[in-house]
Amino acid sequence: MIVGIPKEIKDNERRVALTPEGSARLVAAGQRVLVERGAGAGSGFPDADYSAAGAELVDDVEELWARAELIVKVKEPVGPELGRLRADLVLFTYLHLAASPAAARALLDSGATGIAYETVQTPDGRLPLLEPMSEVAGRLAAQAGAHYLEAPHGGAGKLLGGVGGAPPARVVVLGAGAVGRNACEVALGMGAEVTLLNRGAARRERVAAALGSERLSTDGLDPQVLEGAVREADLLVGAIYVPGAAAPKIVSRALVESMRPGSVIVDVAVDQGGCVETTRPTTHSDPVFVVAGVVHYCVANMPGAVPRTSTLALTAATLPYVLALATLGPMEAARADPALAKGFNTHEGRVVHPAVAASLGLEAAPLSFSPGSTSPP
Repeated sequence: MIVGIPKEIKDNERRVALTPEGSARLVAAGQRVLVERGAGAGSGFPDADYSAAGAELVDDVEELWARAELIVKVKEPVGPELGRLRADLVLFTYLHLAASPAAARALLDSGATGIAYETVQTPDGRLPLLEPMSEVAGRLAAQAGAHYLEAPHGGAGKLLGGVGGAPPARVVVLGAGAVGRNACEVALGMGAEVTLLNRGAARRERVAAALGSERLSTDGLDPQVLEGAVREADLLVGAIYVPGAAAPKIVSRALVESMRPGSVIVDVAVDQGGCVETTRPTTHSDPVFVVAGVVHYCVANMPGAVPRTSTLALTAATLPYVLALATLGPMEAARADPALAKGFNTHEGRVVHPAVAASLGLEAAPLSFSPGSTSPP
């Protein structure tokens, strides 16, 4: 199969979908790899390394998309990429279609097969391709929050960890998944007082046991508990994720307006629409806006700020699935691996993932396999 790795074009997105080592693995497996010239530069991988790995460098991005059978990216297609989709193309990337209606419509209109990293899900509920970037985003959330709490950046002028005679800042984290756990870990490491709110007690308890800090308290998402915690927060981190679905808006505009001026919201759930009513996507070029005196950081590709780390972690997670898609073809790979099958969002002009379909107001159409085959469980 011909695998194409284009350069990302989203604002300040310096990640690349595959490292040179990953390219070498594909070539060794008998696949052809096309890499757009300069695609890896932002992550510190020069063109020469891809050439040495056996990949073919392509100058013309239109040519790369036209020749490739499987396009592997980092972020959803945007701008001119939408017009490059076609019926016989497989696209493997973070899609976040619930918050990307233009990409959803282009995939459906073109008939392309869209497979989303974020909905690949193992039988035990793990999201193996979302987890590494969730870890990065969670850690960055605490760092970004600390930065924007500083007065020169619009914040209340509070040091996250405080000092003698001045108490630490109060950090509230919504959601105890990979983003929430990592946000808590870094905020605690910086000396903050942290409250973790999550509906399921078991996950809260696992995070608390793993982090083992007296400065970490946990509770449920009862409306009264949520209201009290958010009002007192210096930094609020939104880390709610429902696979494939739009994030629930659990923090209302009225509750945001009750927060102290100079408080900061980092809504990592912005990729799925955000879990705060006042959230709207921002970019690394223009990362924040202010509502009711509260600074909002809602960058939709946070891990792009640390592209070297992110690209290495992403390739380690995605490469086995890329190899399966290229070696077996998309339908055989899906039939062989139920986790990968759940990554399929669109196929032959239909939405096949139930949560994605519901978020888009459409009816889901399950994958249809060839006669004699069976759908994955």
